[in-house]
Amino acid sequence: MRNNCPWASQSPYTVVLIVPTGVGASIGGYAGDALPVARAMAETCDRLITHPNVLNGAQLYWPNSNTFYVEGYGLDKFARGEWGLKPVRKNRVGLILDRGIEEDLRLRHLQAADAVRATLGIYLTDYIITDADLGVQLCDGHTEASWGTIGNPGSLLRAAEVIIRQGGAEAIAVVARFPDEENSLALQDYRHGEGVDQLAGAEAVISHLIVRTFHIPCAHAPALMPLPLDPELSPRAAAEELGYTFLPCILVGLSNAPQFILPTPNYTPAPEDIWAEGVDAVVVPANACGGSAILSFSNKRASIIAVFENQTQILVPPEPLGIKAIKVNSYLEALGVLVAHRAGIDVGTLRPSLFLKHCLTQTGYQ
Repeated sequence: MRNNCPWASQSPYTVVLIVPTGVGASIGGYAGDALPVARAMAETCDRLITHPNVLNGAQLYWPNSNTFYVEGYGLDKFARGEWGLKPVRKNRVGLILDRGIEEDLRLRHLQAADAVRATLGIYLTDYIITDADLGVQLCDGHTEASWGTIGNPGSLLRAAEVIIRQGGAEAIAVVARFPDEENSLALQDYRHGEGVDQLAGAEAVISHLIVRTFHIPCAHAPALMPLPLDPELSPRAAAEELGYTFLPCILVGLSNAPQFILPTPNYTPAPEDIWAEGVDAVVVPANACGGSAILSFSNKRASIIAVFENQTQILVPPEPLGIKAIKVNSYLEALGVLVAHRAGIDVGTLRPSLFLKHCLTQTGYQ
């Protein structure tokens, strides 16, 4: 479809798909369960920009040539127009392992990295182990959004600096040891398809820190011990139960994640460079419109499409924020809006009732 479109010679039709991290989204709040949405949406546009938790499915992934894997902090900077995105053919991915990971579990992750390199041909650098335990701590699970802390951020940054300088890493995958909370009610709810992903908030802290400091793509995979089998496991949470590691999906995503462009006096734009002004539409859950990226995009030319069916634990609709949004019930309806929007069709003309246009009056002119 994309290769034979009559409008292919026009500027690339660009869509941003956002599902906020760690807020209990009914679609996209679990292990890669928004991947079907992203796959379908990629067929309606020339370029789809989204973030890791939409595409990460632990050992499951689905790379699309026109889908750009952009970490959340970098996506916020892109939305504000401060950073651009430069598509790449490949990245050399560096791997940082938390010293707090047990030896056997560390070996599982190294073997997963070797498997990705051997079977998919992804470029990986040598790995590095942090000089101290990262000390990840999670919230108590009784809030509307997940959050966490990292006890030794300096250790993470030192490891990143070495793997960039000595290993030549162009993107960084981090595996940190997360607390095992096998008996927590929040984890049980999550495994049964309810509640909030308790890992997401701390994961965002880790990737944000590296992207903000070094301006290169980054994503995180938690190291956890396997959970006991649960016959009532939700299909949306099942991807996280397949093995000992969540690492494969982030290595695949980072392998061709776009590099960030920070404008300098010597910067010369290339035709393939992507900037926020080139975004045509942004799709977001209808009650999660308070994020930095959405607020930034609402002040640009992009159309905001708010999906009511994707409910989250936060209640921030577009109207109180003064955001003009096209409200739809489902992602299926959002796909139809994108097709019409790309074709230059007024979506309102596809409904059975049309309102008459009114004549504007001129006042205050001499």
